[in-house]
Amino acid sequence: MKKTLYLKFILGYVIFGLFSFLTVTLFVPKITRDYLISQKAQTMYSEASLIADTYAQGLYSSMTTIETVTLQLDALSVYMNSDIRIITPEGAILLDTASTEIFTDAALPVIPNFDPSIGGGSYYLTGDFFGSFDEEVLSVICPITSDYLTKGYVTIHYSLDDIEAQVNSLLGISYITLMIMFLLSLIILIFFTRIVYVPLRKITNGAEKYAEGNYHYEVNVESRDEMGYLAAALNYMSGKIADAEDDQKKFIANVSHDFRSPLTSIKGYLEAMIDGTIPPEMHEKYLGIVLNETDRLTKLTNGLLTLNNLNTKGMHLELSDFDINEVVRKVAETFEGTCRKKSIAIELVLMGDELFVHADKGRIEQIVYNLTDNAVKFSHHDSVIKIETAEKKNKIYVSVKDTGVGIPPEDISLIFNRFYKSDSSRGKDKKGTGLGLSIVKEILTAHSENINVISTPGEGSEFIFSLQPSDPDEI
Repeated sequence: MKKTLYLKFILGYVIFGLFSFLTVTLFVPKITRDYLISQKAQTMYSEASLIADTYAQGLYSSMTTIETVTLQLDALSVYMNSDIRIITPEGAILLDTASTEIFTDAALPVIPNFDPSIGGGSYYLTGDFFGSFDEEVLSVICPITSDYLTKGYVTIHYSLDDIEAQVNSLLGISYITLMIMFLLSLIILIFFTRIVYVPLRKITNGAEKYAEGNYHYEVNVESRDEMGYLAAALNYMSGKIADAEDDQKKFIANVSHDFRSPLTSIKGYLEAMIDGTIPPEMHEKYLGIVLNETDRLTKLTNGLLTLNNLNTKGMHLELSDFDINEVVRKVAETFEGTCRKKSIAIELVLMGDELFVHADKGRIEQIVYNLTDNAVKFSHHDSVIKIETAEKKNKIYVSVKDTGVGIPPEDISLIFNRFYKSDSSRGKDKKGTGLGLSIVKEILTAHSENINVISTPGEGSEFIFSLQPSDPDEI
């Protein structure tokens, strides 16, 4: 797997920083400059309008002298850091705060090509103001009117160098702000690395280990968010896969063992009969042994096929209402010959003549048979096996109890595993496959029912399973 996610994130972080810097460098200065010019021009035009309505109006109406107006506008010019002029419609400068002399009518300087309408719809303009300045200035033009006639114009001029200085000052603040944002985003990157990327890498490494077959590898992510939950889920999954792999190995080992033993016996006896080790008069005896071993292999194969088909999610159950007492009686009859040989009695304690349940009759009959078969195998001679049915708390219970060897406490939780045989049973259960109780458990699980075991070593065992009673209205 290409490890590019973090590199992509770093690249995105760098691109973010680069674009942020380019944005501040290319767009912010112009936006700031335009904004400052607009604001400054608006202030200047307001002042120009005030001058046109007061000082300039008095000058043209002879209510005040040019010396007085000059003195007042000089003070205002210093306050505004601007140059203030009063210009005739023809472009002659009547008053200029930037000049130390008072112009006379004979020596009025003239601005060539003066055109007050050059700004169009805008109340300000930038440039050298018709060549009258050696630098770029921001200029506003406000007419001086009297009796509905334009007598002249008030112009105020402000150096664009001062605006550029303000732009640079604000741009410095923008760069500092950008740097702070970049450092804050770096904290986010570090946070992402610790909280997201590092756990993700651990999870990815864990997945690679699982792909290599190392299901005992543990993903160590200590967090209570989605990453921690995902890591815990992976650990749980790997544990289940490891258990399944161990079960598979045990399954193969058990199948190999249980197949190898009878095959070895069959091969040995047949070779002995062929080479004469076993005389002809003994062939019948050993052929009977071979036949028993083949029966054992058949039983083992059938058990494996049954377990393969008994998948709790896919098992098909033919549910019906039937008499469980009748099933118990029929199963007990099939063991009559075996019980007679071992002098074992089967005692039936059945609730009523009929006791109807709702289940798969064939499967339940197989359960009763397997439990009874186990009870007969592990019961002593001259003992009693008790099969009982009862109804308690809206459930039907079937019990198979023997007085045989019993089951050690440490084995009770394992007896329903496939191929499992307790050490105490191996000597007696020569033909057992270790699949009978597994089949019982699978069938009951498919019915959503339970089975319990009560056992005491040396005294016997009791298996009790539950069934759903039939609806009386449907019988």
